[in-house]
Amino acid sequence: MIWFGPGMLSKVLICALIVFFPVLVNTIVGLRAVPESLRDLMHSLKASRMQMLVYLQIPSALPVFLGGLRIGAALSVIGAVVGEFVGADHGLGFLINVGRGQYDTALVFVSIFTLIIMALALYGLVVLAERANLSWQHRPEH
Repeated sequence: MIWFGPGMLSKVLICALIVFFPVLVNTIVGLRAVPESLRDLMHSLKASRMQMLVYLQIPSALPVFLGGLRIGAALSVIGAVVGEFVGADHGLGFLINVGRGQYDTALVFVSIFTLIIMALALYGLVVLAERANLSWQHRPEH
């Protein structure tokens, strides 16, 4: 907030920083979790580094990466609210602060429920992306 001011950029940066690390850590975990037997198979087929990345590592890491995006979807809403708590003159975080200061419980609850709906919608978008991109993955029957 001090470096970038009270504008939209600082709130977007706070949100992006909060989302970045869970997604990065999950992506690294996914890339390192590729089975060694599949790496050996790709080496025996004389696959280039780019072929190994495109055909082995990215598809293997995609489920874990999308799991990180699920976490990031919920954290992004929290990051936006934190940015608005610190310094904003509009937005849901600002409304929560105003409602809290005026003891307007209805305003606080409406703002919180709106944030919950936003977080669920973002989470749902990631789930849809998962279904679209992981259709090849076998899901066990319950």
